[in-house]
Amino acid sequence: MAKGRCLCGALNYELDGPFVAMMHCHCSMCRKQHGTGFATFAIGPIAGFRWISGEDRLVRYQSSPKGTRSFCSICGSAGPAAMPEYGVAAAPAASLSGELDIKPQSHIFVGSKAPWYTITDTLPLHDAYPPGVGAEGVNRPAVTPRPGITEGSCLCGDIAYEITGTPARMMNCHCSRCRLGRAAAHASNVFYKLDQFRWVRGAEKVTEYKVPDAKFHAVAFCSRCGSKVPRPSPERGIVVVPAGSLDTDPGIRAQAHIFTADKAPWFDITGATPQFAAMPPA
Repeated sequence: MAKGRCLCGALNYELDGPFVAMMHCHCSMCRKQHGTGFATFAIGPIAGFRWISGEDRLVRYQSSPKGTRSFCSICGSAGPAAMPEYGVAAAPAASLSGELDIKPQSHIFVGSKAPWYTITDTLPLHDAYPPGVGAEGVNRPAVTPRPGITEGSCLCGDIAYEITGTPARMMNCHCSRCRLGRAAAHASNVFYKLDQFRWVRGAEKVTEYKVPDAKFHAVAFCSRCGSKVPRPSPERGIVVVPAGSLDTDPGIRAQAHIFTADKAPWFDITGATPQFAAMPPA
């Protein structure tokens, strides 16, 4: 049995195995909601799914004619989904604790993959759903890049922003707070100076949750669709941009995996990007 929770602890549920599948999804909707390059889902029998607490805190957003996404109204963490038509329940693997007895088996929707993320493992790749699923994906229109401007938005489109100039750095963070907050294997964050950033629309629809015992760690998300959005930090003079919220290529790639000592046990870091057990040396 695996136990699931959100970052703030309001959502608590259980999902019994045996898990029948685990996959990394690169579709634009998952990237938007989770704010990352991909989301990872563990899928088990629907009979083994049950809420312990917090279902009343769940917000549901219909992201497509046949698809609904859920998230915690307090901290924005993506929630689980019961899919009775398939007899299964899917949960963000990063939200689960306990022995899952499964690892990711494939990458799906790589036809929609973020340009700034490179797949370096040897798992099978599928442009959309894997064969035999019997479902169709949803195509979202691409944004035409503008010179010198990086654009981003949430899944529902209520929030949009733009950034001028080049980023300072980009990091993949594997700390437990990032994994729970993004409900993903790791966060991918791009850092800019504060004066490079501006909201185009929807700033009033941004909800922030700050981890009570953290000095800086906080999550910003759209109150309507739960997508992770940038969080300006005036005290540090920077803005932290969830890379999954980007609509255009930032022109930078992750420079390091950080806090790998805390990484998810089911996720294997591959590729040549440097790894650091905690923060990299100054």
